[in-house]
Amino acid sequence: MFKKAVEAKSQQRLSGADRKKLKRTVKQKFPTASDSDLDTLLPPKVEITVAKFQTRVHVYAVEGGFPVFFDIDGRGSDIFPTVYALWMVPDLLPAFILKGGEVSRYVIGGADLMFPGILVPPEGLPSFAAGETWAVKVPENPAPIAVGSTTMSSDEALKAGLRGKALRITHYYRDLLWESVEGRYVPNAGFLEDVVFGHPSLLSPPSHDGDLTEAACETSIDQQDNTKSDEAEGSSDVNELPSDSSHALTTPNNHDITADDITAGVVDLKLPDNDSPNEPNDQHTLSTSDVDLLLDKCLLQALHTTLKDNKDLPIPGSTLWSNHVLPCRPSGITLDIKKSSHKKLSKWLQAKASSGLISVKEDKHKKEVVLFSVNRKHADYSSFKPEKRPVEKPDQSSVQSVNETRSSKTLEVAEIYKPSVHVNPIFSSVGADTGKLYTASEATDIVFAYVEKENLVKPTNKSLVILDATLCDALFKGAIKKGTTYPTEIHKKDIGQTFVNRMQPHHVVTRGNESVVRKGALKTIQIMTERRQGNKKVTKLSGMESFLIDGEALASELQKKFACSTTVGELPGKKGQEVLVQGGVIDDLGRHLVEQYGVPKRFIEVLDKTKR
Repeated sequence: MFKKAVEAKSQQRLSGADRKKLKRTVKQKFPTASDSDLDTLLPPKVEITVAKFQTRVHVYAVEGGFPVFFDIDGRGSDIFPTVYALWMVPDLLPAFILKGGEVSRYVIGGADLMFPGILVPPEGLPSFAAGETWAVKVPENPAPIAVGSTTMSSDEALKAGLRGKALRITHYYRDLLWESVEGRYVPNAGFLEDVVFGHPSLLSPPSHDGDLTEAACETSIDQQDNTKSDEAEGSSDVNELPSDSSHALTTPNNHDITADDITAGVVDLKLPDNDSPNEPNDQHTLSTSDVDLLLDKCLLQALHTTLKDNKDLPIPGSTLWSNHVLPCRPSGITLDIKKSSHKKLSKWLQAKASSGLISVKEDKHKKEVVLFSVNRKHADYSSFKPEKRPVEKPDQSSVQSVNETRSSKTLEVAEIYKPSVHVNPIFSSVGADTGKLYTASEATDIVFAYVEKENLVKPTNKSLVILDATLCDALFKGAIKKGTTYPTEIHKKDIGQTFVNRMQPHHVVTRGNESVVRKGALKTIQIMTERRQGNKKVTKLSGMESFLIDGEALASELQKKFACSTTVGELPGKKGQEVLVQGGVIDDLGRHLVEQYGVPKRFIEVLDKTKR
């Protein structure tokens, strides 16, 4: 990303509105970041500048300081923190740990990170999805050296045998973005550079800019394992740095650094500690493994006692957490997902799904994991004995009010798929029901089960699947123009989405205890304002049936809320009802549907014909 020098087209200060927008984008992209973390990276009383490059890249920096974020396409959809920012907030991103210093030399030379160069922890590869932002660290040191996006999910990586590219590096230590701030004030930047990485001259990048191949990576690991460090000469291998910041300050003999400088460096390298000694902390005695065990125990307790398949499923992860998992925690214990090894609720649920206890799916629009089913035959579920104790519940008054409005407010929408004539042979071959509805992940598992059954993985390249006649017809028959040669193989990361696209899309809408499954994509709600005789405005609302909203009840509610006349009629020439509201209440009506009925904004179409 920053290997070649490119001149900035313009550089300007961010306005107050743009500054707030940037902060919202960062908070949405990195939900684990606290308000204090954001204030550290984007200080409230300091100007923020943006540099726009010809490559559409936007770089956001603290004025007179260092760059903190960069946006690849300039639209705010693909924003990354810089290495500088990660030094200030090391836990902003999840991180892959490298196997050794030889691997780190390739990474800071501009090569992408391969799976053989990653140190897999004893509990297994962490759960992640394709396109997630991850950092790169060396063993026993909290300071990241690079940042990038994952090329495949953890499930795909395991199916590929942990081979191939893991992380596409977008920014790394000492690339042109790093060097661009040279000469500007960066607090202890030069000192930290020496402390974290050793003398700069000992870390000259390799001569090539290509990706780190698996063979080279494995060879470098072997070489690193057989190489002894020479402390007298000031070895610069990144993985040899001590874990404690106070010990990381041992300087080479050719550096003349005073004790005050060393103390200043400690401040910058120390990991943030948000716990005040004067404030009570219920979890100060719980280790990460203890929190993990407590999470699993609360989940199993909830699955046994409060979560019912027919009534509650599917259920969003946030609802599962607040309504089922938290009430099952022991009395007086604060359960914080950030204190666990997973750090995020979505990653914890995906880890449980990988073990086979539950099945989940990520809602890309809401950016939330949804729990679809529970494997009540799983060994962990069968061996767990739920405790007979009173479950923590919210106040009775609030429970009553929530139950009264649940049917009208709680809305859940999920995409499901039905096997078509194209893919029916695949389902029949593995013994799956062709009349059942499947989630995208379940359908992907079906096609990979067929690949495993027929042994279609290419022996010379485990990331490719050889297409036999049945699989080729299922994926491409009728989709390729006549005269075009059919493909003979397909990449593993593409086979799942291609297979799902060949199925019939459906959607399930759930509101309270009412649920309906319909074919095709979910239709939107239309809100339109137009003028009638006498220059009076009227607002029309249609399409609410798709979201299980009763037109008569809605009209009565709007009549009281807006103090105006409302009527309900049949749509001319179409099925469904239309609610007419006297007055131009188009914005208030849309806001009411979002807040009171939970309708996502993307499913509401607004047209104001009164504006010229």
